Amino acid sequence: MNSNSGAAGSLQIVPVDSLAMMKRFIRLPTRLHANDPNWVTPLDMEREETFSREKNPLFRTTEVQFWLAQRDGRDVGRISAQVETGTISATDKTGHFGLIAAEDDPTIFAALFTTAESWLKARGMKQVLGPFNLNINEETGVLVDGFDTPPMLLMGHDLPYVAQHIEARGYTKAKDVYAYIYDIDRPFPQAVENLLRRELPKGYRLRKLDFKQYRRDIGDITDIFNNAWCDNWRFAPLTEVDTEHLAKAMKPILNPDLVWFVDVDGEPAGFGVALPNINEALEGLDGKLLPFGWARLLWRLKVKGVKTARVPLMGVKRKFAGGLGGSLLPFLIIDAMRKEARKIGYQKVELSWILEDNIGMNRINQGIGAHAYKTYRVYGKALA
Repeated sequence: MNSNSGAAGSLQIVPVDSLAMMKRFIRLPTRLHANDPNWVTPLDMEREETFSREKNPLFRTTEVQFWLAQRDGRDVGRISAQVETGTISATDKTGHFGLIAAEDDPTIFAALFTTAESWLKARGMKQVLGPFNLNINEETGVLVDGFDTPPMLLMGHDLPYVAQHIEARGYTKAKDVYAYIYDIDRPFPQAVENLLRRELPKGYRLRKLDFKQYRRDIGDITDIFNNAWCDNWRFAPLTEVDTEHLAKAMKPILNPDLVWFVDVDGEPAGFGVALPNINEALEGLDGKLLPFGWARLLWRLKVKGVKTARVPLMGVKRKFAGGLGGSLLPFLIIDAMRKEARKIGYQKVELSWILEDNIGMNRINQGIGAHAYKTYRVYGKALA
């Protein structure tokens, strides 16, 4: 336990070592965002499972520690630190921080980061990157632009001062990632429409998710993702265990009409997944499903329907990415998801997140008329 004394009272940094402490860790951001009209309280149950060492397979390959900052018995901040094994982070001695949230007070941020950095250095880490909640395949970066709209499903939302306090601790920009927004009813530019009117190359087949072959299709998503993204910055591959967890977690909200594949000569070559923006249905639930939250959530999803969706996963195997066929593949997938989303009643779709230097995906998103409306920043710092 670390402590700092000051005029505002004694500040202590306390490890989260019980379920009761974890519940406080999860609930803290909701209090901090009490006056933020765009804050969406995540489901307590979902957060507890994500941060559970028993239920989340991430903890099998990642050492994680959570802390709460307390002043005069009140929770005033939180942070996590992570050390991964079996990824690039293990070889270049890079640790991660995440889940940063605190009151607008530099002493709280200083104490939180000092604690997390000391923990990482004790494990041999030479540098730190973040925030990753809890790794790069989940919520990545701190919001630095786009505070005026609510976050989509599994995307972060921060108060404007958070990035300022991170920079004050000596952190500098490592990478920006973008979230694009697309209006479903906006027609594609003529060049894209002309491309889609071409006859499919020989051997190309467009198909949607088949729940009867669910494990096969989730396996195809994993294989394509790992191949398509392997050269991206800080790539962390999905494992078989991750795939099993992904299959279980996604199934309740997956609509097979919004998950599309392109096979080339029988080989899965590309895919795209669109998910309903559950955040839109969580308004007013305060993160709780009992006693009536389940009924309200199901009614909003199944009867009223949400009007927004997010594309969190999309990729094309590298060997299929070149030439006319390669340029056509992502647009075929996007067009298939777009047509079905329009039938369901969606109005806007977020495509996220996209690395700032992923030239191909940025061009594709811009090419269909989407625009970057949120920017999240990953920060880095050398650990002396």
